[in-house]
Amino acid sequence: MRSKNFLRAEQQVLGWAAPGLMAGVDEAGRGPLAGPVVAAAVILDERQPIEGLADSKTLTAPRRERLYDEIRAKALCCAIGEASVEEIDRLNILKATLLAMQRAVQGLRLKPVRVLVDGNQLPVLDMLAEAVVKGDALVPAISAASILAKVHRDRWCGQIHAQFPQYGFDAHKGYGTAAHLEALRLHGACAWHRQSFAPVRAAGVRAVTVEAP
Repeated sequence: MRSKNFLRAEQQVLGWAAPGLMAGVDEAGRGPLAGPVVAAAVILDERQPIEGLADSKTLTAPRRERLYDEIRAKALCCAIGEASVEEIDRLNILKATLLAMQRAVQGLRLKPVRVLVDGNQLPVLDMLAEAVVKGDALVPAISAASILAKVHRDRWCGQIHAQFPQYGFDAHKGYGTAAHLEALRLHGACAWHRQSFAPVRAAGVRAVTVEAP
């Protein structure tokens, strides 16, 4: 089915404003060595503006948390999509990211007529879509999606830290920091590590497997 062919999307340059709802889409978690990749889709309500929307990476964690709650309260609708560690390892991280984006858009309660996606790649969608490089800093709806995806994934890292404190997920959020690489060397990889990523393959699997949170 075409919906599964999420790499063969065609760019639609939106030089005109299509009437109707517009959704912004962004992801979090492409670079880390562990955990799902998360995408969010947001349709903002023009009647309820949200001050301070920006690329989530430029915001402090407390500010992201406050904006997360405000976005959830004021947006017309929003949705989270994920691609699992197994899907990342089977498909590759790019395809898994596009799949998560596709799922986020499909999860919206209201269907947009157009979608703006951060970056230069598009998932296959059944509406007009445009990739916007640095869109998380330029388009408020993409900024909002960036914040939702980042907070959702950071919270996931907090849950996993409680199960596997030896890795320090609460601090590095799964990224390949020196502390994380040292933990992999000492303890091997756990069930949440991405085996298709070279530092994880090198560490091997030694930790106990657990159910998803």
